[in-house]
Amino acid sequence: MTIIPAPTARPTPVVLPMSKAVLWLAGTAIIALALYYFIGVDQGAVSAFANDMHLHEFVHDARHLLGFPCH
Repeated sequence: MTIIPAPTARPTPVVLPMSKAVLWLAGTAIIALALYYFIGVDQGAVSAFANDMHLHEFVHDARHLLGFPCH
């Protein structure tokens, strides 16, 4: 009895046009920088939202978890 292996399908690569890749990269960078600002830099007193502490309190625990000082 001869066992014949099933034919294996080759994975096809995902090809992105350069313009689409640049848009994805720019969007990712903007979102990453915004998250970095809101979690790591925004201190409430010099907030982007005119002395509102809600954002600071919302990300307070994440700031400590990631090692950013805030007190």
